Amino acid sequence: MKIGDKVRFLSEVGGGRVAGFQGKNIVFVEDEDGFQMPMLMTEVVVVGEEDYDTKHVVEVKASSAKDALQADQEEKETEPADKPITFKAKPEERAGGDKLSAYMAFVPMDVKELTQTRFESYLVNDSNYYLRYVYMTAEGSAWMVRADGEIEPNTKEYIEEFGREDLNTLEHCCIQIIAYKRDKHYMLKPTVNAQVRIDPVKFYKLHAFRENMFFEQPALIYTIIENDVQKVKL
Repeated sequence: MKIGDKVRFLSEVGGGRVAGFQGKNIVFVEDEDGFQMPMLMTEVVVVGEEDYDTKHVVEVKASSAKDALQADQEEKETEPADKPITFKAKPEERAGGDKLSAYMAFVPMDVKELTQTRFESYLVNDSNYYLRYVYMTAEGSAWMVRADGEIEPNTKEYIEEFGREDLNTLEHCCIQIIAYKRDKHYMLKPTVNAQVRIDPVKFYKLHAFRENMFFEQPALIYTIIENDVQKVKL
């Protein structure tokens, strides 16, 4: 049994296609409406190989039960960190998230020791779009890429850890973003090309780090784009 196989349920009416697996004995079956149901592998059979006479069903269940028992034993002997993840839920969209909003955030690792702490930087995607991004900093008239990748909808991406000794290299940065959705139609968004001037002095001021809805701790946040309006000024 593999992803994409068409299967039917043995103990009830219905079926669909295999969307993924969890562990050794759970299969996710996706119906015609796109709804995914977790099922025991002993309760499904691949269409084309099934024979619904009673004898065959009994044989299939007996064989599947034996395989499941063996798989369960192997799973107990396997460390959790060694188990591959074969199923990933689709990102959920939220109301109002179709207007593009993205932020650059700096979070002190120990806000109580602001004069000595190091910092973490993040890109925050507060929208229903996937964001393909490139994060760069300027060195004179040249640029250097510090990070690039893809951020899923309504999530944040860790970029790097740095200290105050690195602030001069971060002072002039640029974030380029392309927004899109997968497996559905969407409204086209303009490409974002935002140059941000980071004020190093703010990293020494406690009041510059404020409560926010993205992090549990206070953060210094620069708006790249908000509600489809680019906010950053050069």
